[in-house]
Amino acid sequence: MVSKSRGFTLIEIAIVLVIIGLLLGGVLKGQELIRSARVRNLISQKDGVTAAFFGFQDRYRALPGDYASASTNLVCPTGTCLNGNGDGQIQSNATSVSGSVQHEELLVWTHLGAAGFLNGSYNMGATDTTALETNSPKNAFGTFMQLVADAAYGNGANPARHNLKTGNQIPVEILAEVDRKVDDGQPYSGVFQFSTWASVGTAPVATGSSTSCLTGATIWQVTGSNPNCGAATLY
Repeated sequence: MVSKSRGFTLIEIAIVLVIIGLLLGGVLKGQELIRSARVRNLISQKDGVTAAFFGFQDRYRALPGDYASASTNLVCPTGTCLNGNGDGQIQSNATSVSGSVQHEELLVWTHLGAAGFLNGSYNMGATDTTALETNSPKNAFGTFMQLVADAAYGNGANPARHNLKTGNQIPVEILAEVDRKVDDGQPYSGVFQFSTWASVGTAPVATGSSTSCLTGATIWQVTGSNPNCGAATLY
């Protein structure tokens, strides 16, 4: 007796397709939730540092990192705090006055932490010249942040002003979403702009290559899903 082969019925095929659709939908939804969580984390971190910056300025009538009386009015993790030169700018190559540090962009985190405005124990050593685990915070993607007065934001042709840099190695779609949520969605305008600054690795590329973060000067290039981009919040 010859056995008859039996194929799938339309109902069975439909059930399989529904299951596959549910699985794919779950994966995509999970990815969307992860991205949303990363966006919220970056915004929360940015807002926390911004609040700390202005809170310090309001209390001490000076800028963290640049504060010339820190050794008198703050208690740092190792005791006496290092001073900035008090010229009203947080600089990466500040003129030394009465023994003040040159790298005020590193000292800023120590001052904010010592004043109780920032969680974490940061302590800049007198000989520190680069961001380290001990003196600077990192973003959620593992690279250092920076708070300084410079022109490394937007198209790079702007006047120097205080800004908080996210650090590099952040996916472009995350920064684009942050920009849409907190600003105007434009990488070269508003208070949240593209930045080429990198604490480690390769600096983000604006345009002109396969790893560009931007399409022209008006759009974040989200289609390329570039994992190495950065931005700055202007103060």
